[in-house]
Amino acid sequence: MPGDTCPEPAALVEGPDAARRLHAIIHLAKTLATTHHFSEVVRVSAAQARLAMGAAHASISVWERDTGQLRVLVNDGELAEGEEPLPAAETYPVTDFPDIIESEGWPTTWSRCVDDPEHTRDPERVAAMLRRGRHDCMVAPIMVEGRVWGELYLARRADQPRFEPVDAEFAGVLAAQISAGLAQAEHFERIEKLAFTDPLTGLANRRAIDARLDEAMARHYRDGVVVSLIVCDVNGLKRLNDERGHDVGDRLLERFADQLSACGAMLPGATAARLGGDEFCVLVEGYPPDDVVAVAEELCRRALRMHNGEGVACGVASTGDPVGPVTSADRLFRLADAAQYRAKGSRSTRPVVAGRGQQPDLTLSLAREAQDEAGAEGPGPHRDRRRFRGALHNAEPGRLLAAVLAVLDEREPKSVHRADTLGRLEIVADTFARMLDGVAWWVSYLPPGGRVLRTVRYSIHRLTGVQSEAGPRYDAVTAEYDLAHYPATADAVQGGGFVAELGDPGTDPAEEDLLLVGGYKAMVAAGGTNAAGGWLVEIYADDLSLSVTGLAPVLRALVAVALTGGASLPD
Repeated sequence: MPGDTCPEPAALVEGPDAARRLHAIIHLAKTLATTHHFSEVVRVSAAQARLAMGAAHASISVWERDTGQLRVLVNDGELAEGEEPLPAAETYPVTDFPDIIESEGWPTTWSRCVDDPEHTRDPERVAAMLRRGRHDCMVAPIMVEGRVWGELYLARRADQPRFEPVDAEFAGVLAAQISAGLAQAEHFERIEKLAFTDPLTGLANRRAIDARLDEAMARHYRDGVVVSLIVCDVNGLKRLNDERGHDVGDRLLERFADQLSACGAMLPGATAARLGGDEFCVLVEGYPPDDVVAVAEELCRRALRMHNGEGVACGVASTGDPVGPVTSADRLFRLADAAQYRAKGSRSTRPVVAGRGQQPDLTLSLAREAQDEAGAEGPGPHRDRRRFRGALHNAEPGRLLAAVLAVLDEREPKSVHRADTLGRLEIVADTFARMLDGVAWWVSYLPPGGRVLRTVRYSIHRLTGVQSEAGPRYDAVTAEYDLAHYPATADAVQGGGFVAELGDPGTDPAEEDLLLVGGYKAMVAAGGTNAAGGWLVEIYADDLSLSVTGLAPVLRALVAVALTGGASLPD
């Protein structure tokens, strides 16, 4: 299999640095182009980066946001005692790498040497490097889809030259090349993971937290393990979406998710999740309630410091506090919900903790009212859990994502050739629209380097008043759009997504005009690129459709999955 061995090309050790580095990049790109399995891409990338940089050691780590840990996937080159080529459980808190967490933009590559003056303030890190026989190290963030995915770590011995600024630039180029290979490989192993992961933030989703909470409560009943929940809503998201647009709101959610991940990592084993919209939680097992409250307080402090943020409303509930019998996962969630509801109503900048208020505790009363309203026998294991956040519906992001992925996975081997980009996108568009009871869907194509988007496939599921008067307004063969006049669409074709709704101040006027012409109420659009060019999927809704609010990240993830594999031009 290509990539099984990583011979050192002669050009890596001979000739001028510029030529050597160019050859190294080309060699890495060619190797990754023929390597498709995720684990193999990671292994080959670490080996090739080490050779290209003249390092003694290289490793690649991934940021697991739900646990707040950097997990080492592979170690290459000289290994210290206890290190393994493919470690099973080598992790480091992401809080040890503030350059990655706190960056508002594109993180930079940085290096550290044991004799740097600033290291005198960090003797433990110096000792760890020396213990492993390393004198100089460099970290290059690996970015995938515009966010930090993980890092490339390189180290040299004391008898090797120190890393120079030009080395940092070269390491950044290598990391960018590695990110392209990882992005392609990840799609092959992503479908199952996506069903339990929030596509916008990378945290666990509601489905994952439901399953883990049930398991945690089973251990509580059996062994008396303390189970705690932190539930919070991001304040001011609707105002930000209305005044600055949903893309700005999404960035706030992503930054808060990063802080939630980092705070969850303070209690190893905790799971951070996004429940949907502006609602998040952290599930904690085995820690005293006071430790959980301390983490919730730190989370509130960090949220207040976020750019464009207004803090969070945070509630905490624990089986270790005086909250009465917790006979179900629902009961614990209702308690945390009620505490969060009280924090929201009082505009508290600190968490409200169930069972710790004045007697009688209003939080416990709210939780009882919610349970009485739901009734003793509800429709399912987590009935009406989110009383204070509104009812769930069939367009819940996790459910929608899993359903479309299942149809794509079921139909593709039978009816769609692996190289048929358009066929895969059609499956995504049609299933997504049917789940929303949408009016219509459109798939459009942009040639490489082009500026005119052409609709190549469409379907109308239900006629609107405008369509019924004059028939469909667009011909699927001739509909073309100059992207210079549609900035939101132009961004989406490059891998973004957006929601447009009539009357929403954040909607691009050009997109609102399209809604008016077609007689639609709202649309969700997302796109991406592959070797054939750019692609866009649009789903249109009317008054009978479910809400499309918050679904752009879901459609964006599904389009990314559909673009995986061979690329074919539309007919």
